[in-house]
Amino acid sequence: MATKKILGIGSALVDILTQIPDETILNELNLPKGSMTYVDAQTAVKIGELVTRQYGSQRASGGSAANTMSGLAQLGIEAGFLSKIGKDEVGQFFEKQMTDTHVKPLMLKSDTPTGRVQALVTPDGERTFATCLGAAAEMCADDIKPELFDGWDIFYVEGYLVANPTMLKKAIETAKAKGLKIAIDLASYNVVEENRDFLLELVENYVDIVFANEKESFALTGMEPEAALNFIAERCEIAVVKVGAKGAYVKRGNEIAAIPPMEANVIDTTGAGDMWAAGFLAGLVQGENLQKCGMMGAIVAANIIEVVGAKMDDARWNKIYASIAKL
Repeated sequence: MATKKILGIGSALVDILTQIPDETILNELNLPKGSMTYVDAQTAVKIGELVTRQYGSQRASGGSAANTMSGLAQLGIEAGFLSKIGKDEVGQFFEKQMTDTHVKPLMLKSDTPTGRVQALVTPDGERTFATCLGAAAEMCADDIKPELFDGWDIFYVEGYLVANPTMLKKAIETAKAKGLKIAIDLASYNVVEENRDFLLELVENYVDIVFANEKESFALTGMEPEAALNFIAERCEIAVVKVGAKGAYVKRGNEIAAIPPMEANVIDTTGAGDMWAAGFLAGLVQGENLQKCGMMGAIVAANIIEVVGAKMDDARWNKIYASIAKL
């Protein structure tokens, strides 16, 4: 049986990563620790200049769904990514990084600059995002054509796209009509809080697989992790609730898998949820049981948090392959 192919949709963003010594600058910039805050281009430039001047920075292609697609491709799964970028050097950088990680980029183009994220990482590894969507915010319902979904089996959506509800709903409806399964990662607790009713509507009517962490599942359901897991699982095929250092829970019908935590030296949690989803989905499309899928997710996530940013080198991926092979 051929392995299923996964198409992701999300904001094409370039991450500008900076490690900061404490929370002082977050307070100065009014950025809640651990959150994702949308900012305009002027504010993004101001933050970038301020933190880079003091602490330096490094650059990598990013965006939640883009990270997951890159992880899937590294795990041998055919993956594509749909978004909109600017006709600028930053957009070229993003598209090249997608191609270099063996993801098929389906990039729409705009005269607006490519989106970027200032990712501020505190010593405990927690990351706080200031996001300027740029061209990615211009993706609209008219851009969503049925033929984009030809040849794909699963449509993976980043929850941040609820900021563009008309486009997102059309994309999900179109993919569903083409026979694709729909997976969504809820992305950030504050995004869930602001869009709870819309997200619940999507989950109840369209979504097959939901990924959430403890804060996100609480924001969606008002319940603690295990109760939230049951609530979500009643509304979709597979529910995943990650509980940080305590591991994760996965439920499909009456089947529940408790995924133990993995030991890791936490440096930067950027991309942890994205890579957990990549590992889990890689197992799922290869026909693995829920326990192994969850363990694969945990292995990839445990490795990404030991590096700065959401990209890993070949040596790190070889370590991941070896760990998965032992499952």
